[in-house]
Amino acid sequence: MLRSGGEARYAATTDDRNHARRDRMSTPTDPRRALWRNREFTRLITARLLATLAVQMQTVAVGWQVYAVTRDPFDLGLVGLSQFLPFVLLILPAGHLADSQDRRRILAVCFALECVCALLLLAFAVHGLESARPVFAVMVLFGIARAFAMPTGQALLPNLVPRAHFGTAVAINSSTWQVATIAGPALGGIVYLLGAPVVYASVAVLLAASVAMVLTLRAGGRDEARSTEPPGWEALLSGLRFVRSRRLVLGAISLDLFAVLFGGATALLPVYAADVLHVGPAGLGWLRTAPGIGAALCGVALGLMPITRHVGRWMFGGVIVYGLATIVFGASTHFWLSLVALLVMGSGDMVSVYVRHLLVQLETPDEIRGRVSAVNAVFIGASNELGEFESGVTAAWWGTVPAVMVGGCATLAVAGLWSRLFPELSRMDRFPGADS
Repeated sequence: MLRSGGEARYAATTDDRNHARRDRMSTPTDPRRALWRNREFTRLITARLLATLAVQMQTVAVGWQVYAVTRDPFDLGLVGLSQFLPFVLLILPAGHLADSQDRRRILAVCFALECVCALLLLAFAVHGLESARPVFAVMVLFGIARAFAMPTGQALLPNLVPRAHFGTAVAINSSTWQVATIAGPALGGIVYLLGAPVVYASVAVLLAASVAMVLTLRAGGRDEARSTEPPGWEALLSGLRFVRSRRLVLGAISLDLFAVLFGGATALLPVYAADVLHVGPAGLGWLRTAPGIGAALCGVALGLMPITRHVGRWMFGGVIVYGLATIVFGASTHFWLSLVALLVMGSGDMVSVYVRHLLVQLETPDEIRGRVSAVNAVFIGASNELGEFESGVTAAWWGTVPAVMVGGCATLAVAGLWSRLFPELSRMDRFPGADS
């Protein structure tokens, strides 16, 4: 139970329960077919597909270009850090903005800012790079855009679908995102053979299309519950207080944070492609694609057979599989074995992401969903960008291969520790409200 009087408004109201009951009464027998007939849902999914495809292509180009200029794995870590610092500073205000303003317009502005970043990288590539510093500056701007896009996009999805369809919508959204993570890196690696400017120009076009798609969104099947709290520390920190008061939510998102923080190997993929596996930029594209293939296949399976029982065990199992596969990848010197290990990593991560995202959204009332999504985004951003920085630092200290293998072992240790710190999470059988 939330302790402050202002937060009592976030409890589920009678109108919310009545709305959810009407959703269940009007639910078609096949939620997947109903979702694909939902034009607002399909437009949002398409926009995020194009934007993610663009970002994945850009990530391959930036990583390869920076490493080609400096030949220092520490600089690959700085690419992640330069995105994370503005992200973590702005994410809480971004969550409050997503709760008080039009989420669709915010998302369109974020995609437009990412398009500007791609155009700046295009200009740098055309004129030639002698230092990675200009790229770091653009990544700071990109981190600002992501700070506002992530909580806004997560909070917008439940406004466009009935509650009864939300589990299926999460699986479809995750699977579609993984399609972009499959196609994006491979396409980026192949297009990079034509030159970095071609990659960045393609990224800008895709992001411009995403902006146009988001701007066509109208109100979805469920209205947004706008927050009326004035800006201030009380409002900004309400998401943190909410997460802290829900041990299931806190355990789920912190497990993902530390598991991926220590087990992240993707920042070092350019080093593996160039110096360990000797497969070049095209091979780097396939290495970045492999986790997406595993996650997409797993997402399709979850869409057809959603997890309904032993939820906690599934989540911890996904983290353990992720850690074991990271160790195998770290030790591998064979391209195909490395691809398989990355594919398994993506599958394990997808299970964990599915459970965490569904749990957080089902536990959160809509009027605070942006701020809670912002807190969730802090954990995700820390695990990704800060994890990339951690990987770059440890690789510079110990070497690339030992850094990845130690990270995989740390992920397994985190899973064991969290099962003791949050026993209610590991024992959770069903999602909250599943029996209602």
